[in-house]
Amino acid sequence: MRTPHALLATAAALAASVVAPSSAGAATAVPAAGAYYLQSATTGLNAAAVQGTVEQHRPKGDEDHQRWTLRASGSSYVLESADTAGSCLGHAGDQARTVACGAPDAAWEIRPSGSDGYTLAVPGTDRHLTVAAKPSGGNYPAQLAVGAGGALATWYLTPVTPATSPMPPADQRTLDQVTFLTTHNSYANGVDGGFAPPFVNLAPNQARGIDEQLAEGVRGFMLDLHQTPDGAILCHNSCTLVSRPVALWVDLQRIVAFLKAHPDQFVTVFLEDYVDPGVLRAELSRVDGLSDVLYRPDLTGVRQNGWPRLADLTAGGRRLLVFTDHSRSADEAAGLTRDSFGVMYQREWTVENHWSMGSGLGSSDWSCYSRWYDAGTNIPLTRTEPGFRPLFVMNHFRDVTVSATARTDNGKLADRAERFCRPAARKKPNFLAVDRYDLGDPASAVAELNTYTYP
Repeated sequence: MRTPHALLATAAALAASVVAPSSAGAATAVPAAGAYYLQSATTGLNAAAVQGTVEQHRPKGDEDHQRWTLRASGSSYVLESADTAGSCLGHAGDQARTVACGAPDAAWEIRPSGSDGYTLAVPGTDRHLTVAAKPSGGNYPAQLAVGAGGALATWYLTPVTPATSPMPPADQRTLDQVTFLTTHNSYANGVDGGFAPPFVNLAPNQARGIDEQLAEGVRGFMLDLHQTPDGAILCHNSCTLVSRPVALWVDLQRIVAFLKAHPDQFVTVFLEDYVDPGVLRAELSRVDGLSDVLYRPDLTGVRQNGWPRLADLTAGGRRLLVFTDHSRSADEAAGLTRDSFGVMYQREWTVENHWSMGSGLGSSDWSCYSRWYDAGTNIPLTRTEPGFRPLFVMNHFRDVTVSATARTDNGKLADRAERFCRPAARKKPNFLAVDRYDLGDPASAVAELNTYTYP
């Protein structure tokens, strides 16, 4: 299971360099009147109306009073709550408030900031709507403020109903335009071997083995690996008491064999990684043919030029992308980085929403916010860089896999992806990660998302 664990300082430094919109290619006009989410470029969280106050909340689609209708008002603009007629985003003193739309304190001057961001200034002043300063050791406060400009005062106006474009022909699609069906804890299937002590085996995340998953269209695989005297083993939390454990190289060999037999296919592997880099390198060296198919975005100018076309990757034979959630700084301290042998650090190349929608039974939390947003790390789902958009990993599963719940959740996958997570990230999900992909037809959600591109 993809559980939260300590995130080290290098991710925070990385995030600090990319969360604000680039100054190159600055936005030139205020967006057209319409319904928007107002998102902090620093945190990726949305402005929400809360009983007279305005707070930043986890993006929750058209729920939780997070939609605002932008319109001109004289020489300024107002943002009216889409849920409460006549109530607008405004200010009182140094705090953001909801006020009557006709009140002077509801007026904002909207100014471009960076490539596609804006600031909201009190007309004729240098006072801006802003996220309050972060206290030492804590998250940014929920209550939004009115104060000085700067990175904390940069916002995105994300359309509730965005304009999309038809998906390009197959030979023109770039990697970041495509969505792939992805299995959470792909190895925990009870078919290929043991993955946990017997009492945990009662609730496998998947019901089919890796080979069958590949044959049925799964193209993203989430694998947990732990260090044992026998190498890197796939298992939950600990490999103690696991009967018939499977080594990482065994499942990777299955994937490489599939790619060799299907030269037009592309696969991505996500490692929840608890092993030393030397152990992982030794494990990968056991996979016959891995170097023939491994894709290295770090060596091909992706950060400068964006993601390549899938057709070019398949033509060149580079059809397997491997990520780790491990920390670069920890590896640097150990003297061997994983990307030196082709395993990419996920926090540098992707964004990912929080890994759980809740327990296996009962109501679920559909809000969509970064897995890497806490007191020590800040990588919002909205993160972009000049010329480069991180791939978006969308998790859609519970703490415990219950078949009936997974069937219901998977049937709602497209709805959550398009109504909650797509606007939260300002990009279309590239990987839809689910439990029990054989239930609820999540492949139909993948097919739907692959009919269009998001600007």
